[in-house]
Amino acid sequence: MDRRNFFQGTAAAAATGLTGCAAMGAAGSNARAAFAIPDVGIPVVGSAEVFPVRRIYCIGRNYAAHSREMGSDPTREPPFFFQKPTDAIQYVPTGSVADHPYPSLTKNYHYEAELVACLGSGGRNIPVASALQHVWGYTLGLDMTRRDLQRAMGDEKKPWEIGKSFDHSAPIGPVHRVAQTGHFTQGAIWLKVNGQTRQSANLNQMIWSVAEQIAKLSEANELFPGDIIYSGTPENVGPVVKGDVIEMHIDGLPNLSVRIV
Repeated sequence: MDRRNFFQGTAAAAATGLTGCAAMGAAGSNARAAFAIPDVGIPVVGSAEVFPVRRIYCIGRNYAAHSREMGSDPTREPPFFFQKPTDAIQYVPTGSVADHPYPSLTKNYHYEAELVACLGSGGRNIPVASALQHVWGYTLGLDMTRRDLQRAMGDEKKPWEIGKSFDHSAPIGPVHRVAQTGHFTQGAIWLKVNGQTRQSANLNQMIWSVAEQIAKLSEANELFPGDIIYSGTPENVGPVVKGDVIEMHIDGLPNLSVRIV
C-alpha cells in the first residue's frame, strides 16, 4: 500500500491542530500551495482516527550494551537525537507481514527494535516530572539503518542522515492510546529474524527514560502534538537480507512483522 496515499482525507482532518506549525508564513491568508503534499498518519487502535505525524525524533545509543557495541561509553555520553522524514513511515497493520524493500546503496542493512512514544501535546523546557503527561499513545517500530553508510559518514565527521533517513526506514505499528495501555517503563522487548532471537532486553534498561527524552528534546526544540519519539534499541543489532522475516515484540503491544524484499 502506498504510504503517501493511504492517509489522505482522514489524516488531513486530524492534522488541523498542527496548522499553526505549518503556516504559509509571509505569503498571506489567500496563499495556496503550489502542489499537494499528502499528510502522514498512523491508524489509532479501536477508532477511525489516525495519529497525524509532525516530526520523527530518534534517540541514539539509549541502551548501555548497544552503546558499547557501537563504540561509545554509556556512562559519559549525554543523550543525542536525530530525525527521520515523516514519509519514511511504513505502516504495518497488526497481524500482517508487510513487504519491506531492501534499500539502495547499502550492503549492510540493519534492524533496530524500538518503543515509540506519540505526543498529544508539547512545549518547551518540559520538566521530567510532568513529561509523560504529553504522551498520547505508544506503538512499536523499527529504525532501519544502512549501517555501512552511517559508519562511513561518521568516519568522515559528516552527518549520517543517508544511513538513517531514507524511504521506508521507519516501519511502525498502529497507535495505542495511553489511556488503554498505561506507560511503558518496563517489560520485554525482543526481535527475531527468521524465528531466531537477535535482540532481547527490558525497557527498564534504557539509559534515558521516555520522560527524560521528552524533557531533553524540549530544551532544544519546542515539541508539538504529532511528534513521535523512537526511544532507542537494545544490543545485538545486525544485518538482514532479502527473504528474511523480522518479528519484533514489546510486552503489552501486538507484534510487528516485515519481510525484506
